[in-house]
Amino acid sequence: MKVINLISGPRNLSTALMYSFAQRSDVTVLDEPFYGYYLQNASLENEHPSQKEILKSMELKEEKIIENINSLSEKKLIFIKGMAHHYLTETPEFILNWENVILIRHPKKLIASFSKVIHSPTLNDIGIKKASELFLFLKKNGKTPIVIDSDELLKNPKIYLNKLCDLLNIPFSEKMLQWKKGGIPEDGIWAKHWYKNVHNSEGFAVQKSSSAPLPKHLEPLLNEALPYYETLKNNILKNNSD
Repeated sequence: MKVINLISGPRNLSTALMYSFAQRSDVTVLDEPFYGYYLQNASLENEHPSQKEILKSMELKEEKIIENINSLSEKKLIFIKGMAHHYLTETPEFILNWENVILIRHPKKLIASFSKVIHSPTLNDIGIKKASELFLFLKKNGKTPIVIDSDELLKNPKIYLNKLCDLLNIPFSEKMLQWKKGGIPEDGIWAKHWYKNVHNSEGFAVQKSSSAPLPKHLEPLLNEALPYYETLKNNILKNNSD
């Protein structure tokens, strides 16, 4: 079997995509398996909600996390919902064996939404720089990832997921379009801080946070983030019926 590795930033609809894939009987989803490793080893400027709980409850050794994922993939198709900035090395060779999908969103929307939980995020917190670097790393090694965009997805989820499934060489399932309100068993323990919108949803929908204004103190962060977004923008999978 294989591993579909979603590389995202926070507030990008990554959780909704995880819920989408979780509806499939042929898929096991993993919610940010490298989060504990990241919190243990990164130089953090902001403490994360439930940080101590996460560190106590998760595997913290990268090699063991990878071993567990690859072992699970021998039994079933694995979908990883992960954050770009959780990869702390410049060349994470192990992802070359996986099917990588990079999920992006315009940084202005991402930052405005993220700041509702962490007031003053940094460039490292939002993942777009790391996503750009991982894209270049994968491309250099002949494993150019699929780049998808949350706004493109929301135009018509059925068409977009069909296209994504085609590129991943897996059949599309109508079940991917809807889920029940509330959480799923695979949710990380941080869900109570971040997943409110998804828990209240039954499918893909534009969130109120999408139109939230950008706080003035975060304008410099937006300016920092935009060049990395531009690197990825031209590679976005478009949502149309062509």
